[in-house]
Order: sequence, then C-alpha cells, then structure tokens
Amino acid sequence: MMRRPLAAACMILLAPLAALAQQAPVAKPAQPGPAAPIFTLPGVAGMGVPTAPPSASSEAEPAIRDWRHSKTPPDLAFGAYQLGLFVTANREATRRLQTNPNDAAAMTLLGEIYRDGLGVKPDAAAAARWFQQAATRGDRQAAFALARIYLEGAGTPKDMTQARKYLEQAAATGHGPALYNLGVMEVEAEIRDYKKAADLFRRAMDNGDIDGAYSLAYLYREGLGVEKDLTRAAAILKFAADRHHIAAEVEFAIALFNGAGVDRDEAAAARYFERAAWRNAPVAQNGRGVKQDDVEAMKWHIIARSNGVKDDWLEDRLPRLTKTQRALVEEAVRRFANR
Repeated sequence: MMRRPLAAACMILLAPLAALAQQAPVAKPAQPGPAAPIFTLPGVAGMGVPTAPPSASSEAEPAIRDWRHSKTPPDLAFGAYQLGLFVTANREATRRLQTNPNDAAAMTLLGEIYRDGLGVKPDAAAAARWFQQAATRGDRQAAFALARIYLEGAGTPKDMTQARKYLEQAAATGHGPALYNLGVMEVEAEIRDYKKAADLFRRAMDNGDIDGAYSLAYLYREGLGVEKDLTRAAAILKFAADRHHIAAEVEFAIALFNGAGVDRDEAAAARYFERAAWRNAPVAQNGRGVKQDDVEAMKWHIIARSNGVKDDWLEDRLPRLTKTQRALVEEAVRRFANR
C-alpha cells in the first residue's frame, strides 16, 4: 500500500500580530519536511548505505551567524523567524528586497510566512508568487515548496508537470526530499519504473533523506528495480532506524525478530519495538521479545488498542490481571499519556 507523495507540512496558524505590539517569541514552526514513506510493508561500505551519518535534516535552516566576529552582516530576517518574531521577520525580509530586488532567500522566507499564516493572514496565492520568484532565481527550498503547491493545488491549480519541473530543479542541487518525491512519482506513475525509483531513493538517502533510505530498503527486500537482497535491505533499514525513522524501527525490529537478512535477536528487536512504541507506533506497541512483564505488556497493549491494533493473545490475558496489576497498568498508561 502506498501513501501519496508530499504530505502537507505542519502549519502553525497564529493570530495577526500588531506591528507596534508584537507578541513574545513563540516556538519556531516545524519546517516542511519530506513526505511520509510511500511503503508501509514490512552504514555498510559497498552496500549502498552511507558510512557517515547525514546532516540532521536536509531541510535544516542555516544557523544564525555570530555577526560580532564576522564581516558579513547578520541575517536579521531569518534570525527573527527562528525566534518566532514573524512580524519582524516579514519587515526585515521586505526591507532586504528593497535593497536587493533579487534576494531569493528573502523571497522564500516571505513565501513561508504567507503560506503558514505567520503573523499575517494565510495567503496561498501570495506564497506561491514569492516561491515562484525565488525559484526562478535558483533557490532550491523555494523550488521544493513550489512543487508541493503544484501537487496539492494550494494557491494555484494542480499541475503535475510543473510539480515535476520544480522537484527536478531542487533535486539537481542534491535536495534529498525532492529526490525522494521524484522516486515516489516513478512508483505511482501509470507505468511504474522501479529501477529509476531505486536510483532516486538511493540518491535521496545519500543526501540525508531517511524516507528515501526506508523506501530503498523495501525495494531491496521485495526485489523491485534491484536484485532482491535481504542483507542489504536489513542494513539500510538499520541505517534509517538508527536515525529515528519510526517505520524503519518497526521493520528492522521485525527483521531482527525473524532473522531476515540479519542474525536473529529477539532482545534487540524488542529494543527497536519499544523505541518506536514510545512514539506511538501501534504495531510496535504489541511487540514481543522482552522478559515477560504483565503490567508493561498490558500497558502497551492498551495503548496499541487505542490506536486500533489488537493482539488476541494479550487481550485474552487482560481479564486475568489481579486488582493490583490492573491499578498498576492504569497508572502506567496514565504516565505514558502525560509524558
């Protein structure tokens, strides 16, 4: 089963801020990240796995420069944006464009502000215009954002041709999420090209995109577009799982539990299941492989059941708990919910 490409980014909608009475700083909004993995089925040198960890995120923002020790002036617009001072960010970006009408970074920042309604009323059409201008000037973040707009039809009619055009523009600079989503498009095309998708997912992984890594592992496991190789699939899954990709954590745990492409290790499988479970992965919440603990097992079972996943074996054990155990389970579930 496949999910659609380019899942909508997290959007923080703030009430309009008065220019002369700006709110206190708020949490920085989530940046548009790569799409959700398309596959929901279940670094070693020379195996197509990067030997060095990727950057924290291919969408990571540049750090604010310490201008006191630099001849380069500080980026006041982006600094304000990072601090949640969106009215100031808007004003400073606009001021930069008055000085330099070709400032693509300022255009991209304004596009994000209008797209997400940060200190202004959300305006998808204005966001699209700013991203268009920035992409025309070579800004890869703007090109990726514009591709999403054309795919989703937000502020402009849907246009798959234009979406591909801007994804390819961003991908040409080594933009991991753009490479990943081009791979998704190959898999979802009327005539699927798994070989091309595998190449795109590999390049996305090499540029730090863990969704690309997860999808590439799937192709190796199933032998789609590449020669089937469970060992390589497991190695790539571990690469993604160790970078906290929830689906990869679950799939690598399953591989460990079954000994598929990797030495069978139920205890290690349990650790990956538990790590995923703490981030609300329902399948992982019913994981096995640890020393039996009825209270802990029932805690995870109840949490998984609330997410629509039921384990008949654990369901049968639930009525057998003592009154004391039931109280402990309730408390454990409460602590998890309030963590």
